[in-house]
Amino acid sequence: MGVSCLTPSGDTLTSMDVVSDAISAVRLGRPSFNRARVGGSWCVRLPPYEGAGFHVIMEGSCWLLPDGGSPVSLGTGDTVLLPHGNGHVLASSPVDAAEAEKAVPFEQWLDESEARAGAGTDHVEMLCGKYRLDRSHVHPLMAELPKVVHLPNRAGSHPELRAAIGLLGGELDVRRPGSYTALPSLLDLLLVYMIRSWMAESTTGSWPGVLGDEVTAAALRALHTDPAALWTNERLAAEAGVSRPTLARRFTAMVGRPPMAYLTWWRLTFAATLLRDTPDTLASIARRVGYGSPYALSHAFSRQFGTTPGRYRESRSPGR
Repeated sequence: MGVSCLTPSGDTLTSMDVVSDAISAVRLGRPSFNRARVGGSWCVRLPPYEGAGFHVIMEGSCWLLPDGGSPVSLGTGDTVLLPHGNGHVLASSPVDAAEAEKAVPFEQWLDESEARAGAGTDHVEMLCGKYRLDRSHVHPLMAELPKVVHLPNRAGSHPELRAAIGLLGGELDVRRPGSYTALPSLLDLLLVYMIRSWMAESTTGSWPGVLGDEVTAAALRALHTDPAALWTNERLAAEAGVSRPTLARRFTAMVGRPPMAYLTWWRLTFAATLLRDTPDTLASIARRVGYGSPYALSHAFSRQFGTTPGRYRESRSPGR
């Protein structure tokens, strides 16, 4: 996913962003969401999902109980991302395992929530949604996200995320011309900001450190910007401004694989994304990702994904 940026002189540069690429490699179609407003006592179950779930608490408070995890208290303005699609329970108050077993299925609860909106006090208004993800080639940055990414609404924290939530609320309160386009775009932006906010706060993940290391980040940026280039360890080290042994040592230690091994993996992952999302021919895709022929790409692709490019494309086509 290309990102255009301006240099201080005003010239436009095109560079690639590892976080954007990590998201675009797995994201499918448009996000879906439901808005619910409910009062009184309630407990609802959301089953495991082949994607990522999210909740934005627009008003009030509630509790989230992830399957196999600890309860999380959610307040007004809080955002929570479940990047691996784990099943979970949402409830008006803390619940134990026995109560969680009796939770109402989400779809049934949605049908009932309008009728329950006027019941009792302590109303909760929330946005519950899902991002469809293709988990056949997940970038390690996405893979290392925790089961629950809770981003509390604290004063001064994550202003971009707060702004996105505000814009979402405005679009939901008053449907304006263009809302059909604006809402999915804002939800896509929300995903970027949630991951960016997690990276800013993470004390356990390795990828925030990877992208914060100027040498490794420069090498990754080069590989993502032009994966088809005739990269060598020497050329990549020059791009990063260090010696070849220094790059090899730092990159391998931080990323978990040597630079050329990462390049091969990314080329094939990028090819899978192009097969899924574009009508481009295999020859065109081979050129874009740095393979000399469709045959060479097909052979490498089959080795990594266990299927041919044609079968992969067919299995990911709309309606499958």
